[in-house]
Amino acid sequence: MTASIDLAAHPLTNWTGEHGLPDYAAIDQADFEPVFEAAMAAHLTEIEAIAGDDAEATVDNTLKPLELAGEALSRVSAIFWGLAGADTNPHIQALERKLSPAMSRHFTAIAMNEKLFARVDALWEKRDRLGLDGETAQVLEKTWKGFVRAGAKLEGADRERFAEIGARLAELGAAFGQNVLKDEAEWELVLDEADVAGLPDDLIAAMASTAEARGHEGRYVVTLSRSLYEPFMQASDKAEFRQAAYEAFTNRGSLSDETDNAPIIAETLKLRDEKAKLLGYPTFAAFKLDNTMAKTPDRVMGLLEPVWERAKAVAENDRKALGRLAADAGQNAEIAGPDWRYWQEKLRAERFAFDEAELKPYLALERVIEACFDVARRLFGLQMVERPDLKGWHEDVRTFEVRDGDGSLRGVFLADYFNRPSKRSGAWMSRLQSAHKLDGGDMPIIYNVMNFAKPQTGQPALLSMDEARTLFHEFGHALHGLLSEVTWPSISGTSVSRDFVELPSQLYEHWLTVPEIMQSHLRHVKTGEPMPQDLMDKLKAAQDFGQGFATVEFTASALMDMKYHAGAPADDPIAFEAETMKMLGKPDAIAMRHRSPHFQHIFAGDGYSAGYYSYMWSEVLDADAFEAFTEAGDPFHPEIAQKLRDNIYAAGGSADPEKLYSAFRGQMPNPDAMMRKRGLLTEAGREI
Repeated sequence: MTASIDLAAHPLTNWTGEHGLPDYAAIDQADFEPVFEAAMAAHLTEIEAIAGDDAEATVDNTLKPLELAGEALSRVSAIFWGLAGADTNPHIQALERKLSPAMSRHFTAIAMNEKLFARVDALWEKRDRLGLDGETAQVLEKTWKGFVRAGAKLEGADRERFAEIGARLAELGAAFGQNVLKDEAEWELVLDEADVAGLPDDLIAAMASTAEARGHEGRYVVTLSRSLYEPFMQASDKAEFRQAAYEAFTNRGSLSDETDNAPIIAETLKLRDEKAKLLGYPTFAAFKLDNTMAKTPDRVMGLLEPVWERAKAVAENDRKALGRLAADAGQNAEIAGPDWRYWQEKLRAERFAFDEAELKPYLALERVIEACFDVARRLFGLQMVERPDLKGWHEDVRTFEVRDGDGSLRGVFLADYFNRPSKRSGAWMSRLQSAHKLDGGDMPIIYNVMNFAKPQTGQPALLSMDEARTLFHEFGHALHGLLSEVTWPSISGTSVSRDFVELPSQLYEHWLTVPEIMQSHLRHVKTGEPMPQDLMDKLKAAQDFGQGFATVEFTASALMDMKYHAGAPADDPIAFEAETMKMLGKPDAIAMRHRSPHFQHIFAGDGYSAGYYSYMWSEVLDADAFEAFTEAGDPFHPEIAQKLRDNIYAAGGSADPEKLYSAFRGQMPNPDAMMRKRGLLTEAGREI
């Protein structure tokens, strides 16, 4: 079958759409497996040619062709894994379980190709005599370390075992993610009209639309999508419904024996520990952090622990205030997990005369998109031109040309905003094609995926403030890919250390609440009137509210990640989670943002394993970075924006992240800027 595939002509590997986009309409999903087989075989042929070259290793005959090898595999992978996350089905899921270990074995075999590594190693040994420019030197270092970390120096039985571990971890990661998706797709709370009385109109409409899509016409459905779950938990007066939703949400990935992820977690932790020890590291955390800004588990804990203690103190003050409010309303029981969001909204309204329902009419999805794109125009001169005729992988996908200020085409951006059962939860940025300039180069084709509740036909989608921030956040990642100006593909865009990659995204969130952006774009969905000043003032006054809850929720997950990976692997991860949270003194009424059975960041693959802390690490940077604009008195200061573009958004992984940040800001920050941003240094204006 493999021999019959013409990779140069197949729509999975030869993208013939305008601007080099794939033609999704021409794709037959039955072709994925044979195309993958052919593409892996073609990649190995290219690798053997590089490895078998008798000439002395040079940048031109080793590093450059290694960077460019496997184009067909990259293309079919981009399409397949994009669908696996955003629009999956049983065929794709079955193939995902098969391809995950196969791809692991494929890349492990390349990393352990002795002749290939010998050539890379020879370049590394003479690197100081090659006269390399800074970017090429960075690529060589990254490549050499990548081989070593992938087992290139292992021998004999250790090499074989390392490959087996990689393949098994890939299988486990795929199964973990599919179990979570199954729980999220199947669980639903079906309600009648009386059950939704008093809920905000936009939430009722979204629940009705979801019910219709799931075959419950005339009724209302809550799912485990955050876009429905969180506003329902904030607004529903029905404690029994909040309890049911809370228990399901916090137990995703373990709602049935079939989807129980606990055994997967236990095996994953053991294999990761064994992998790290094969490479000479004491723990998996030491292995993962060796290639980051933080470097060591101790430095990570040095960030997390002070924030954790301060957040708990703020949360305890809030718990007492919530309890008093609930008692005044006749609820005598202690505040529990299903209650916190509900009473927190009541307390927000009491303290600030503000609630989310008042804000949402100003956060129509289209208006937020306009605001997001306008910030890119003001900061970087970008123009976003929608092209409805350019189709993506689903009818909901929207396609935009990205043009520089002079009108020239810079790249393509695709956005898939709405939740559906075929899409995994969360929000993310990825790429069909990375920007680079090597051997003619490639234009970036970048996409964002969200999970906003889809409104009924003809109705606008109204976002919460958190969802609006998420849209800005993911577009910040997209800009990191779209603005990349590097030569080498492997350091393009977001190909940076894990604890630096969240800086461009988290920083971009700040511009959502810049007054001139709010006044220009956040207009009432019915009247078109701009957000009134008193509402903006309320929003600003309330912006630190609830940060005790939010910070405990996040930091509990980050600490759990480190506890799992910085010590001996847990035999019973669920019991270990409970013991760890008790030891840390986590408030019982605040659930971890990601409990272990659905912690996809660290178990559905190892992207953020021993790295979930990086959101907070980057937040230290983003809070300090935005202060550069605040100090200048102009959120769009042209000179600062240019330095931001050059040193952060365009630079990719072309230099050490500390060097890049210091080139922008002049020095590295301390955590105080982040704690000021979160309002953790004070509570309601009082030192704590």
